[in-house]
Amino acid sequence: MPVMQVNDRTIALDDEGYLVNFQDWDEEVACELAARLDVGKLGAESISMLKFIRDHYRVFNFFPIVNSICRNIHAPKNCVSEKFFNPLIAWKIAGLPHPEEPIISLLEAGQSPG
Repeated sequence: MPVMQVNDRTIALDDEGYLVNFQDWDEEVACELAARLDVGKLGAESISMLKFIRDHYRVFNFFPIVNSICRNIHAPKNCVSEKFFNPLIAWKIAGLPHPEEPIISLLEAGQSPG
């Protein structure tokens, strides 16, 4: 199983780079995942998006509607694509579990599941 080092912690990843343990995520882990995906440095707005995605997933066990992410953090309606290129990258950096194939296809097409 692949791993990544974040400071003094070893974080387990699946074969496609998704966190194995939802609880391992924090801002430092997000920054390392973003670097691995060539997203660049995560600013405050990006971290706010990721925290909203995680909170929504924790409550509903589902990725939020993409436009609701931007609306809830008071950002322009295309904020996810501006910061992460597509929602699947945001999903991965937010430390959500590996999605099933139908969800991957939707997110890669820039659509929201649900």
